Amino acid sequence: MHNWLLPEYVEDILPAEALHIEVTRRQILDLLLTHGYQQVIPPLLEYVESLLSGSGSDMDLQTFKVIDQLSGRMMGLRADMTPQVARIDAHLLNFSGITRLCYVNSVLHTIPSGITQTREPLQIGAELYGHSGLESDLEVQRLMLQCLSTSHINEIHLDLGHVAVFRGLIKGAGISRELEAELFSVLQAKDISTLQELCLKLKKSIREALLLLPELYGDKKILADAIALLPDYPVIRTALNELGLVEKELKPIVGSVAFDLADLRGYHYHTGMVFAAYAKGCSNAIALGGRYDEIGKTFGRARPATGFSMDLRELSRLVKPKKYPKGIRAPFEKKDKRLEDMIQQLRKAGHIVIMELPEQKDEFMVCDRQLVLLDGKWIIEEI
Repeated sequence: MHNWLLPEYVEDILPAEALHIEVTRRQILDLLLTHGYQQVIPPLLEYVESLLSGSGSDMDLQTFKVIDQLSGRMMGLRADMTPQVARIDAHLLNFSGITRLCYVNSVLHTIPSGITQTREPLQIGAELYGHSGLESDLEVQRLMLQCLSTSHINEIHLDLGHVAVFRGLIKGAGISRELEAELFSVLQAKDISTLQELCLKLKKSIREALLLLPELYGDKKILADAIALLPDYPVIRTALNELGLVEKELKPIVGSVAFDLADLRGYHYHTGMVFAAYAKGCSNAIALGGRYDEIGKTFGRARPATGFSMDLRELSRLVKPKKYPKGIRAPFEKKDKRLEDMIQQLRKAGHIVIMELPEQKDEFMVCDRQLVLLDGKWIIEEI
Protein backbone atom coordinates (compact mmCIF):
# COMPACT_ATOMS: atom_id res chain seq x y z
CA MET A 1 0.00 0.00 0.00
CA HIS A 2 1.28 3.48 -0.85
CA ASN A 3 2.11 5.55 2.24
CA TRP A 4 0.47 8.61 0.71
CA LEU A 5 -2.98 7.06 0.26
CA LEU A 6 -5.67 8.67 2.43
CA PRO A 7 -8.16 6.65 4.53
CA GLU A 8 -11.49 5.80 2.93
CA TYR A 9 -13.99 8.68 2.82
CA VAL A 10 -11.25 11.19 3.66
CA GLU A 11 -10.04 13.49 0.91
CA ASP A 12 -7.97 16.54 0.06
CA ILE A 13 -9.64 19.68 -1.23
CA LEU A 14 -7.85 21.22 -4.21
CA PRO A 15 -7.49 24.97 -4.89
CA ALA A 16 -10.60 25.68 -7.02
CA GLU A 17 -12.98 23.88 -4.66
CA ALA A 18 -11.15 25.15 -1.57
CA LEU A 19 -11.60 28.75 -2.76
CA HIS A 20 -15.27 28.10 -3.54
CA ILE A 21 -15.84 26.64 -0.06
CA GLU A 22 -14.01 29.54 1.59
CA VAL A 23 -16.02 32.17 -0.31
CA THR A 24 -19.26 30.38 0.66
CA ARG A 25 -18.11 30.17 4.28
CA ARG A 26 -17.44 33.90 4.42
CA GLN A 27 -20.77 34.77 2.82
CA ILE A 28 -22.75 32.59 5.23
CA LEU A 29 -20.86 33.85 8.28
CA ASP A 30 -21.43 37.45 7.18
CA LEU A 31 -25.14 36.69 6.78
CA LEU A 32 -25.33 35.11 10.25
CA LEU A 33 -23.44 38.06 11.73
CA THR A 34 -25.95 40.56 10.32
CA HIS A 35 -28.74 38.55 11.98
CA GLY A 36 -27.07 38.83 15.38
CA TYR A 37 -25.45 35.38 15.56
CA GLN A 38 -22.07 35.56 17.31
CA GLN A 39 -19.37 33.13 16.21
CA VAL A 40 -17.75 30.70 18.65
CA ILE A 41 -14.89 28.26 18.01
CA PRO A 42 -15.05 25.17 20.27
CA PRO A 43 -12.03 22.84 20.61
CA LEU A 44 -11.54 19.89 18.28
CA LEU A 45 -11.51 17.39 21.14
CA GLU A 46 -13.03 17.19 24.61
CA TYR A 47 -13.63 14.60 27.29
CA VAL A 48 -16.25 12.19 25.99
CA GLU A 49 -18.59 12.90 28.92
CA SER A 50 -19.02 16.41 27.58
CA LEU A 51 -19.21 15.52 23.89
CA LEU A 52 -21.74 12.74 24.45
CA SER A 53 -24.02 14.71 26.77
CA GLY A 54 -27.41 15.85 25.57
CA SER A 55 -27.50 15.51 21.81
CA GLY A 56 -24.14 13.78 21.90
CA SER A 57 -25.60 10.45 23.09
CA ASP A 58 -26.80 9.81 19.54
CA MET A 59 -23.26 10.43 18.26
CA ASP A 60 -21.46 7.83 20.37
CA LEU A 61 -20.77 5.44 17.48
CA GLN A 62 -19.75 8.34 15.23
CA THR A 63 -17.10 9.64 17.62
CA PHE A 64 -13.40 8.82 17.38
CA LYS A 65 -12.02 8.25 20.89
CA VAL A 66 -8.46 8.62 22.19
CA ILE A 67 -6.75 8.47 25.58
CA ASP A 68 -5.54 11.78 26.99
CA GLN A 69 -1.85 11.26 27.82
CA LEU A 70 -1.99 13.99 30.50
CA SER A 71 -5.01 12.82 32.51
CA GLY A 72 -5.53 9.23 31.38
CA ARG A 73 -9.16 10.04 30.63
CA MET A 74 -11.03 9.20 27.45
CA MET A 75 -11.33 12.05 24.98
CA GLY A 76 -13.34 12.32 21.78
CA LEU A 77 -12.88 14.12 18.48
CA ARG A 78 -16.10 16.01 17.93
CA ALA A 79 -18.62 14.46 15.53
CA ASP A 80 -21.07 17.34 15.95
CA MET A 81 -20.56 20.87 17.25
CA THR A 82 -24.08 21.34 18.63
CA PRO A 83 -23.32 19.90 22.12
CA GLN A 84 -20.20 22.05 22.32
CA VAL A 85 -22.11 25.23 21.51
CA ALA A 86 -24.77 24.26 24.07
CA ARG A 87 -22.02 23.89 26.67
CA ILE A 88 -20.67 27.34 25.80
CA ASP A 89 -24.13 28.88 26.15
CA ALA A 90 -24.98 27.12 29.40
CA HIS A 91 -21.64 27.12 31.19
CA LEU A 92 -19.43 29.91 29.82
CA LEU A 93 -21.71 32.70 28.56
CA ASN A 94 -24.49 32.03 31.06
CA PHE A 95 -26.76 34.78 29.68
CA SER A 96 -30.29 34.89 31.06
CA GLY A 97 -31.93 36.15 27.86
CA ILE A 98 -31.86 35.04 24.25
CA THR A 99 -28.46 34.04 22.86
CA ARG A 100 -27.67 33.59 19.17
CA LEU A 101 -24.49 31.68 18.31
CA CYS A 102 -22.95 30.35 15.10
CA TYR A 103 -19.93 28.21 14.26
CA VAL A 104 -17.96 26.68 11.41
CA ASN A 105 -15.24 24.03 11.53
CA SER A 106 -14.43 20.42 10.68
CA VAL A 107 -16.05 17.50 12.50
CA LEU A 108 -14.98 13.85 12.25
CA HIS A 109 -17.16 10.76 11.80
CA THR A 110 -16.07 7.18 12.34
CA ILE A 111 -18.25 6.11 9.43
CA PRO A 112 -19.74 8.21 6.60
CA SER A 113 -23.44 9.03 6.74
CA GLY A 114 -23.81 7.95 3.10
CA ILE A 115 -21.84 6.34 0.29
CA THR A 116 -21.06 9.75 -1.21
CA GLN A 117 -20.36 11.47 2.11
CA THR A 118 -17.04 12.41 3.64
CA ARG A 119 -15.96 11.43 7.15
CA GLU A 120 -14.73 14.99 7.68
CA PRO A 121 -17.68 17.33 7.08
CA LEU A 122 -17.07 21.07 7.32
CA GLN A 123 -20.00 21.90 9.57
CA ILE A 124 -21.52 25.37 9.66
CA GLY A 125 -24.59 26.22 11.69
CA ALA A 126 -26.51 28.52 13.97
CA GLU A 127 -28.24 28.02 17.32
CA LEU A 128 -30.79 30.17 19.14
CA TYR A 129 -31.10 29.72 22.92
CA GLY A 130 -33.59 31.09 25.42
CA HIS A 131 -36.87 31.18 23.44
CA SER A 132 -39.43 28.38 23.31
CA GLY A 133 -41.97 29.87 20.91
CA LEU A 134 -42.70 29.06 17.30
CA GLU A 135 -41.22 32.43 16.32
CA SER A 136 -37.69 31.22 17.03
CA ASP A 137 -38.28 28.01 15.04
CA LEU A 138 -39.34 30.15 12.10
CA GLU A 139 -36.33 32.45 12.52
CA VAL A 140 -33.79 29.64 12.21
CA GLN A 141 -35.70 27.97 9.38
CA ARG A 142 -35.82 31.20 7.37
CA LEU A 143 -32.16 31.80 8.16
CA MET A 144 -31.25 28.32 6.94
CA LEU A 145 -33.06 28.98 3.65
CA GLN A 146 -31.25 32.31 3.28
CA CYS A 147 -27.90 30.58 3.86
CA LEU A 148 -28.72 28.09 1.11
CA SER A 149 -29.75 30.89 -1.23
CA THR A 150 -26.50 32.72 -0.44
CA SER A 151 -24.72 29.50 -1.47
CA HIS A 152 -26.55 29.67 -4.84
CA ILE A 153 -28.75 26.70 -3.99
CA ASN A 154 -32.38 27.39 -4.77
CA GLU A 155 -35.57 25.40 -5.39
CA ILE A 156 -35.36 23.82 -1.96
CA HIS A 157 -37.65 21.00 -0.87
CA LEU A 158 -38.34 21.17 2.87
CA ASP A 159 -39.42 18.22 5.00
CA LEU A 160 -41.09 19.02 8.33
CA GLY A 161 -41.66 16.65 11.23
CA HIS A 162 -42.41 16.80 14.95
CA VAL A 163 -41.13 14.28 17.50
CA ALA A 164 -43.99 15.22 19.87
CA VAL A 165 -46.35 13.13 17.72
CA PHE A 166 -44.51 9.86 18.44
CA ARG A 167 -43.71 10.93 22.02
CA GLY A 168 -47.36 11.77 22.62
CA LEU A 169 -48.44 8.29 21.51
CA ILE A 170 -45.81 6.63 23.69
CA LYS A 171 -46.72 8.65 26.77
CA GLY A 172 -50.46 8.38 26.23
CA ALA A 173 -50.26 4.59 25.99
CA GLY A 174 -47.87 4.23 28.94
CA ILE A 175 -45.42 2.26 26.79
CA SER A 176 -42.24 1.04 28.54
CA ARG A 177 -38.81 2.43 27.70
CA GLU A 178 -37.73 -0.90 26.25
CA LEU A 179 -40.66 -1.08 23.84
CA GLU A 180 -40.29 2.61 23.02
CA ALA A 181 -36.68 1.97 21.94
CA GLU A 182 -37.76 -0.95 19.75
CA LEU A 183 -40.58 1.04 18.16
CA PHE A 184 -38.21 3.91 17.51
CA SER A 185 -35.72 1.62 15.77
CA VAL A 186 -38.23 -0.02 13.45
CA LEU A 187 -39.87 3.29 12.55
CA GLN A 188 -36.47 4.70 11.64
CA ALA A 189 -35.82 1.64 9.47
CA LYS A 190 -39.34 1.76 7.98
CA ASP A 191 -39.63 -1.93 8.97
CA ILE A 192 -43.39 -2.28 8.76
CA SER A 193 -43.59 -6.05 9.40
CA THR A 194 -41.62 -5.77 12.65
CA LEU A 195 -43.65 -2.72 13.61
CA GLN A 196 -46.83 -4.76 13.22
CA GLU A 197 -45.45 -7.49 15.48
CA LEU A 198 -44.43 -5.00 18.17
CA CYS A 199 -47.85 -3.37 18.15
CA LEU A 200 -49.87 -6.60 18.50
CA LYS A 201 -50.33 -6.28 22.27
CA LEU A 202 -51.12 -2.56 22.28
CA LYS A 203 -54.66 -1.28 22.46
CA LYS A 204 -56.32 -0.79 19.11
CA SER A 205 -56.22 3.03 18.93
CA ILE A 206 -52.48 3.21 19.71
CA ARG A 207 -51.67 0.24 17.46
CA GLU A 208 -53.48 1.83 14.52
CA ALA A 209 -51.85 5.20 15.18
CA LEU A 210 -48.30 3.78 15.26
CA LEU A 211 -48.91 1.72 12.12
CA LEU A 212 -50.24 4.86 10.43
CA LEU A 213 -47.15 7.01 11.13
CA PRO A 214 -44.99 5.67 8.23
CA GLU A 215 -47.84 6.50 5.84
CA LEU A 216 -48.17 10.08 7.05
CA TYR A 217 -45.76 11.57 4.54
CA GLY A 218 -46.79 14.08 1.91
CA ASP A 219 -48.37 17.49 1.42
CA LYS A 220 -50.68 19.47 3.69
CA LYS A 221 -53.44 16.86 3.34
CA ILE A 222 -51.33 14.67 5.64
CA LEU A 223 -51.98 17.05 8.53
CA ALA A 224 -55.73 16.80 8.01
CA ASP A 225 -55.47 13.00 7.92
CA ALA A 226 -53.38 13.02 11.11
CA ILE A 227 -55.85 15.24 12.95
CA ALA A 228 -58.69 12.93 11.93
CA LEU A 229 -56.99 9.59 12.55
CA LEU A 230 -54.53 10.03 15.44
CA PRO A 231 -55.65 10.12 19.10
CA ASP A 232 -56.81 13.57 20.17
CA TYR A 233 -54.00 14.19 22.65
CA PRO A 234 -53.30 17.89 23.34
CA VAL A 235 -49.56 17.49 22.69
CA ILE A 236 -50.22 15.90 19.28
CA ARG A 237 -52.83 18.50 18.35
CA THR A 238 -50.41 21.30 19.26
CA ALA A 239 -47.61 19.71 17.22
CA LEU A 240 -49.83 19.35 14.14
CA ASN A 241 -51.04 22.95 14.46
CA GLU A 242 -47.42 24.18 14.66
CA LEU A 243 -46.52 22.25 11.51
CA GLY A 244 -49.45 23.82 9.69
CA LEU A 245 -48.45 27.34 10.74
CA VAL A 246 -44.83 26.85 9.67
CA GLU A 247 -45.89 25.45 6.28
CA LYS A 248 -48.07 28.51 5.71
CA GLU A 249 -45.19 30.88 6.56
CA LEU A 250 -42.47 29.12 4.56
CA LYS A 251 -44.34 27.90 1.49
CA PRO A 252 -43.87 31.22 -0.41
CA ILE A 253 -40.06 31.03 -0.09
CA VAL A 254 -39.35 27.33 -0.79
CA GLY A 255 -39.90 25.17 -3.83
CA SER A 256 -42.05 22.64 -1.96
CA VAL A 257 -42.94 21.53 1.56
CA ALA A 258 -43.79 18.03 2.79
CA PHE A 259 -44.54 16.49 6.17
CA ASP A 260 -43.01 13.31 7.60
CA LEU A 261 -44.58 12.33 10.91
CA ALA A 262 -42.37 9.25 11.19
CA ASP A 263 -39.16 11.31 11.02
CA LEU A 264 -37.51 10.56 14.37
CA ARG A 265 -34.03 11.79 13.46
CA GLY A 266 -32.31 12.93 16.63
CA TYR A 267 -35.22 11.58 18.68
CA HIS A 268 -33.13 11.24 21.85
CA TYR A 269 -32.44 14.96 22.01
CA HIS A 270 -34.96 16.73 19.77
CA THR A 271 -38.02 17.88 21.68
CA GLY A 272 -40.15 19.55 19.02
CA MET A 273 -40.18 20.37 15.34
CA VAL A 274 -37.47 18.92 13.08
CA PHE A 275 -36.73 19.91 9.51
CA ALA A 276 -34.54 18.87 6.60
CA ALA A 277 -33.74 20.70 3.36
CA TYR A 278 -33.14 18.90 0.06
CA ALA A 279 -31.82 20.20 -3.25
CA LYS A 280 -32.14 18.95 -6.80
CA GLY A 281 -29.47 16.43 -7.68
CA CYS A 282 -28.75 15.39 -4.09
CA SER A 283 -30.43 12.44 -2.38
CA ASN A 284 -29.17 13.40 1.08
CA ALA A 285 -30.43 16.30 3.14
CA ILE A 286 -28.17 19.33 2.64
CA ALA A 287 -29.26 21.01 5.89
CA LEU A 288 -30.80 19.65 9.08
CA GLY A 289 -32.23 21.24 12.18
CA GLY A 290 -34.81 21.22 14.90
CA ARG A 291 -35.74 22.09 18.46
CA TYR A 292 -33.85 20.53 21.40
CA ASP A 293 -34.93 22.26 24.60
CA GLU A 294 -33.18 19.86 27.01
CA ILE A 295 -29.72 19.92 25.44
CA GLY A 296 -28.15 22.20 28.05
CA LYS A 297 -29.49 20.26 31.05
CA THR A 298 -26.26 18.29 31.51
CA PHE A 299 -24.33 21.57 31.62
CA GLY A 300 -26.56 23.07 34.30
CA ARG A 301 -29.25 24.87 32.29
CA ALA A 302 -31.99 23.17 30.26
CA ARG A 303 -32.54 26.18 28.03
CA PRO A 304 -34.98 26.24 25.10
CA ALA A 305 -32.95 25.86 21.90
CA THR A 306 -33.41 25.53 18.17
CA GLY A 307 -30.92 25.56 15.33
CA PHE A 308 -29.63 24.10 12.07
CA SER A 309 -26.39 22.92 10.51
CA MET A 310 -25.04 22.03 7.07
CA ASP A 311 -21.88 20.69 5.47
CA LEU A 312 -19.99 23.23 3.37
CA ARG A 313 -18.29 20.43 1.43
CA GLU A 314 -21.66 19.04 0.41
CA LEU A 315 -22.89 22.49 -0.58
CA SER A 316 -19.81 23.07 -2.73
CA ARG A 317 -20.48 19.90 -4.72
CA LEU A 318 -23.93 21.15 -5.70
CA VAL A 319 -22.56 24.32 -7.33
CA LYS A 320 -19.84 24.04 -9.95
CA PRO A 321 -16.89 26.13 -8.74
CA LYS A 322 -15.44 28.79 -10.99
CA LYS A 323 -11.96 28.31 -12.35
CA TYR A 324 -9.27 29.47 -9.98
CA PRO A 325 -8.65 33.16 -10.75
CA LYS A 326 -5.52 34.04 -12.70
CA GLY A 327 -2.98 36.43 -11.25
CA ILE A 328 -0.70 39.23 -12.42
CA ARG A 329 2.97 38.38 -12.88
CA ALA A 330 5.40 40.90 -11.38
CA PRO A 331 9.10 40.86 -12.27
CA PHE A 332 11.76 40.51 -9.61
CA GLU A 333 13.18 44.00 -9.19
CA LYS A 334 15.18 45.03 -6.16
CA LYS A 335 14.57 48.45 -4.63
CA ASP A 336 12.02 49.62 -7.22
CA LYS A 337 9.70 51.76 -5.10
CA ARG A 338 7.30 52.41 -7.96
CA LEU A 339 6.89 48.68 -8.60
CA GLU A 340 6.39 47.96 -4.89
CA ASP A 341 3.70 50.67 -4.67
CA MET A 342 1.95 49.31 -7.76
CA ILE A 343 1.90 45.77 -6.36
CA GLN A 344 0.56 46.99 -3.02
CA GLN A 345 -2.24 48.95 -4.70
CA LEU A 346 -3.26 46.00 -6.85
CA ARG A 347 -3.35 43.62 -3.88
CA LYS A 348 -5.41 46.09 -1.84
CA ALA A 349 -7.87 46.18 -4.74
CA GLY A 350 -8.18 42.38 -4.52
CA HIS A 351 -5.96 41.34 -7.42
CA ILE A 352 -3.63 38.35 -7.21
CA VAL A 353 -0.08 39.54 -7.81
CA ILE A 354 2.68 36.93 -7.90
CA MET A 355 6.29 38.07 -7.71
CA GLU A 356 8.66 35.99 -9.78
CA LEU A 357 11.81 34.71 -8.11
CA PRO A 358 15.41 35.00 -9.37
CA GLU A 359 16.21 32.52 -12.15
CA GLN A 360 12.60 31.39 -12.29
CA LYS A 361 12.00 29.55 -15.56
CA ASP A 362 8.42 28.26 -15.37
CA GLU A 363 5.68 29.50 -17.66
CA PHE A 364 3.63 31.17 -14.90
CA MET A 365 0.50 29.26 -15.90
CA VAL A 366 -1.37 30.79 -12.96
CA CYS A 367 -1.03 34.30 -14.48
CA ASP A 368 -2.76 35.80 -17.50
CA ARG A 369 -1.34 39.33 -17.12
CA GLN A 370 1.99 40.84 -16.24
CA LEU A 371 3.48 44.10 -15.05
CA VAL A 372 5.86 45.71 -17.54
CA LEU A 373 7.82 48.93 -17.45
CA LEU A 374 6.82 51.25 -20.30
CA ASP A 375 8.11 54.82 -20.63
CA GLY A 376 9.08 54.87 -16.98
CA LYS A 377 5.65 53.59 -15.75
CA TRP A 378 4.57 50.15 -14.63
CA ILE A 379 1.52 49.01 -16.59
CA ILE A 380 -0.51 45.79 -16.85
CA GLU A 381 -0.60 43.90 -20.12
CA GLU A 382 -2.06 40.53 -21.08
CA ILE A 383 0.27 37.60 -21.46
